[in-house]
Order: sequence, then C-alpha cells, then structure tokens
Amino acid sequence: MRTFWGLMRAYWFSNRWKEAWTLTLVIALLTTLSSKAGVWFAMALGDLTTSIAFFHDAANTKPLETLLTNAGIVILLVVLKDAGLTGVRSLVSATLHRKWRGWLNSQFNEALLDTNHTHFHAQHGSSVSALAAPDNIDQRIQESIKDMTGGAIGLAMGVLAVATSLFFVGQNLIQTSVEVKGLEFLGSYGSAVLAFLAVATYVPLNTWIAVKLGSMLERLNVRMQQAEGSYRGELITFLRRSFHVAASRGEDVQKTMHDRLYVDIDRTWSRLNVVNSSYMSFELIYNFIGARIVAYAPGLVPFIHNGFDLKGYITGSEMVASLISQCSWFIHVMPNIATLRANSQRVTELANAIENVQQPQEFYRQTGRSDFSYASQNPVFGLTIQKLELAHQGEDATPFLSAANLRFRRGEWTFFKGESGSGKTSLIKAINGLWPYGRGTIVFPEGVKSFYAAQEVKLQQVSLKQLVCLPGSEHDHTDAQVASALHKAGLGDFIEHMADESREGKLWDQILSGGQKQKLVVARIVLQQPGLLFLDEATGALDPEGKIAFHQAIKDNCPDATVISVMHEAMPPRSLFGEEFYHSVVAISDGVATKKPLVPSLPRELTTILAQPRPVEEKWLRFSRRLKQK
Repeated sequence: MRTFWGLMRAYWFSNRWKEAWTLTLVIALLTTLSSKAGVWFAMALGDLTTSIAFFHDAANTKPLETLLTNAGIVILLVVLKDAGLTGVRSLVSATLHRKWRGWLNSQFNEALLDTNHTHFHAQHGSSVSALAAPDNIDQRIQESIKDMTGGAIGLAMGVLAVATSLFFVGQNLIQTSVEVKGLEFLGSYGSAVLAFLAVATYVPLNTWIAVKLGSMLERLNVRMQQAEGSYRGELITFLRRSFHVAASRGEDVQKTMHDRLYVDIDRTWSRLNVVNSSYMSFELIYNFIGARIVAYAPGLVPFIHNGFDLKGYITGSEMVASLISQCSWFIHVMPNIATLRANSQRVTELANAIENVQQPQEFYRQTGRSDFSYASQNPVFGLTIQKLELAHQGEDATPFLSAANLRFRRGEWTFFKGESGSGKTSLIKAINGLWPYGRGTIVFPEGVKSFYAAQEVKLQQVSLKQLVCLPGSEHDHTDAQVASALHKAGLGDFIEHMADESREGKLWDQILSGGQKQKLVVARIVLQQPGLLFLDEATGALDPEGKIAFHQAIKDNCPDATVISVMHEAMPPRSLFGEEFYHSVVAISDGVATKKPLVPSLPRELTTILAQPRPVEEKWLRFSRRLKQK
C-alpha cells in the first residue's frame, strides 16, 4: 500500500476478497442497468417531445392518450432509474465504502500498534524530506482514509458508467444513423460519425483545461489538510493542558498561537475558493455548450435535408448529449479526483513511514549512528549494560552520555542521580530500545517480564479492571486478583467500579488525580509481578508518605524484582522504619554514568536527636526508646 494503485487494489486481494468482489459486481450490474435505462429514457423523451409537437396534427387520432402514455413512460423510467437502480446502488456502494474503510483502518492500526513500537518510531523522522515524520497521523487514519475510499468508489462507478453508456448510446447512434449530404462516402454512418467527431473534439480539449485546474486543486487540498490538521492538533493539546493554561494565565499566548495557525488555514482556503469558483464557472459554460449546441449540431445537417424527422432529430440529439455528459465524467469529477489524490497521498505517505521504520536501527542509521545490540542471559546475572553511548541525530554527533559497564543484580534496587538534563530518562529509554542514536550492548535477564512506569500516566477509554490489567487483557486476571491489587495500591474505594469505563459521566483519565494515577501504576505492578521494573519519575505526583507507600507496596509484593528508578530527590525514600529501599546509585556527571553502592545515611530520627544540645549518652538513650516504641 505504498503506491496509489497498490493502495487502491489491496482490499480486493486481501483475505476479504470475497466480500470486496461480491459488492463490486453488484455495483457493476446496477450501473450497467442504469446506463441502459438512460438510453431508454432518451428514446422515451424523444417520443414525448414528438407527441407534443404533433399534438394538433390531423393524422394523430389520439393526441391526449399518446401524450399521457409517453409522459407516463418517462416518469416510470425516471423512477426505475433514479429511485430504483440508483438508490439500491447507492446503498451497496455505501456498504462497500464502510467495509473497505474498516479494513484499511484495521491494517494501519495493526501496523502502527505492533510489537516493534512502530507508532513511536514513525514519529521520530529526521529533517530529511524522504525520512520526515508524517504530520497529523490521526487525521490521516480518520479523515483521509474515509474520504479516499468514498471518493475512489464514486470515481470507479463513474468510469464504469462511462464505459457502459458509450456502449449502449454508441450502439443506438449507429443503428439510427443516416446518410449526410456532402459525406456520402460514409454511407449510412454519416450522422453517427458527425456525432462521434463532435464529442471527440469537444471533450478532450476541455478535459485538458480541467486537468490543469485539477492539479491546482490537488496541491491546495494537501496544503489545506496540513493546515487544518496542525490547528486541530494544537486545539487537542490545549484542551489536555487546559488547567495549566488557566493556572499560568496563559490564555493570551494560547490565543495568539491559535490565531497564527488559523491564518494558514484562511489563506489556503481563500486560494482554494478562487480555484473552485473558477472551475465551477468553467463547468457550467462547458455543460451548456455541450448539451445545447454541440449535442444538437451534428444532427442538424441531416434534419435540414430530411434525413431525420423531428422525432429522430430530438432522440439522436439527446443521445449525443447523454454521450457528452458521460464522456465528460472526468471533467465533472476533477475536483473529486484532486481530493482523492490528496487523500491518497496522505495515506501512502503514512504507509511509507510505517514501512521505513520496520527495522528501527536501519532507519535511524540513515541520519546518525545507531548500533545498539540487545541480547539475553541467565536471569541470575540480572541486567547488564556494556560500552553504552547516547547521542543525538547526526553522523558526527558527540555522545552526551556514556556508561562503560553497568550491572544490576536480581533483586537489586538502583536509582539514577544527576542534574536535570543529564540524561537519566534517556538512559532508561535506551535500555528499553526507545532511544534512536548511539551504540552499546544491553543484555536482559532471559524470560523475565519487564515493566516501564513513566511520570505522566495517560489512561485509555476502557474499564478500570482493564486499566489495571494493562498491558495484558482483563481476561488474564480474576476480579478478586484485581480488587486485591487495587486495595494494596491504596485505591480500594474504586473496587466496586472495576467494570465501569466511566463514573458520573467522566472517563477514568478525568476522574483520577495525578497521585491516584500513579497508585494505579502500583496496582499494575502488584498484579503482574514484573521481574525488571523501570520507574521513570513514577512518584512525581505523590507526597512523601505516598512515595514511601509506593515503594513499600513494590517491596512487599515483588521481592525479587530488579528496580531501576529515576527521581528528582538527592536521596531516595526509606521505609517508615528507616530502612533503605535502594541498594545502589548510578551517578551521572559530566556525561559519564557510574554505579556504586548506596552509602546508608543515618536514620532521620537519629539525625534530629544528635542535632539537639544534649549529652551524647542522653541522645542515644532517647533514640533507643524510640526504636523500642516502634
């Protein structure tokens, strides 16, 4: 699906091919019958016109009956064609549209949400145009696929209608053709040749004009989608951080940003309106000349020389008008073709971006150094990092962080310490395969489940039980197990709402506070028992007591887990009894990460007592009493 035609035919050669071809054949049959009905309508209209013209003719013995009969046939054919064949075809084509769009949507969802983290890598393209990250992925999947599939089906039906009309109308024109004075060498095909010549001259010339205008429409449509997507994306982001904007009184800045983004929409829309209006004027003039002049001109010569009677002239001219209309399909739908090509371009760009990152390291090597190696070892040896260097984009980029040899034993707790921007989070990302540039070897304990907990917790629109069971399924654990995990995490008040996706009309992402979301992470950890746990500022929204409870819950329920943590604190939290949770520290200074044992500090209560102006013996006695009380 990386090219236009590949994207167009993929559904018909997928595992859903029976569904696709069945609906397509039904549409083709109805389109063919509709085209045939169009020929019948032209003939009936000729009869009706003749009955009106000769209403007072002496030879017409039943003028009113003939007129009403012909009018009834025209109405019947209109109902059959428009209400019957066209209506049913519209329903079937809408069904095909829904099925095709659903299939394409599932394909892109599966491609983006694979185990390769394609959705993450696809958004980290470089400044190089061929490798640039696609903008507004949500818009491409939602709007572009929908409009593209609908437009393609409509255009395909138009092509089929042209082909069938050419066959039926052309056949009738040839059958009713007569000799034309001055063109006797053509014999009885004279009037048909004149009709075909008029169509062949008039339509292609105007089609060329339509193509030029259509190219302008396509470029403006792409630009309009980009501008609309950027504006909508900023609105979505703003609404998510609405509280922060209000708290910082940043409405004026936000408004200025919205105004700046909308200017691009307004300018592009203005140019698009000018081209659309010009195209509409061109099409109206083209239709009038084609239906009223070009269509009636070929039959006028034989009519003047009595080659046609009035009925034959009207019928033939209506046939030519129908032929011009059908052959002008390309002109009529040029704006739709421009929109289709714009949408398909957006979709194929996304498909190419997905394909480009199937091998992430190969993708990143095109714009920098990416030589990470991942392996596994006996879980007894824990996690090992060797000769790790992290850098930014660019072949000659200087590493901003290096770690020669880091080992994390099974059951060992380690926290990363360093100034803001020193690379603590980048190091955790690299360990988990989520940092693009650099080199090094990361050896994981074989068969050990890992878990990554970030500072910002975003909750999907699913039940509370499913939120606790992530990344697994809610069917993997019983209600009792999930309830127990919620209780241990300090969220026992929500146990009775485990099956609900919302509460009081609000989603869980809106109901739970930042601290409660981080407690939800504890519930996940308690439930899933990971052997390797990464805490990337996962306690940032908790108060000191909450941080202690967070760590204690992990300590009590995951005793053998290897824990690697990033925190802002100079020293990690300790238990209520003054015991250290952490065994070691990785200090990052001057771009170098080194690991060393954590030097236990004096218990806080002892530090407080020693600071008091009392004799040493009395200080020690007071501390001993405190310990006994505990």
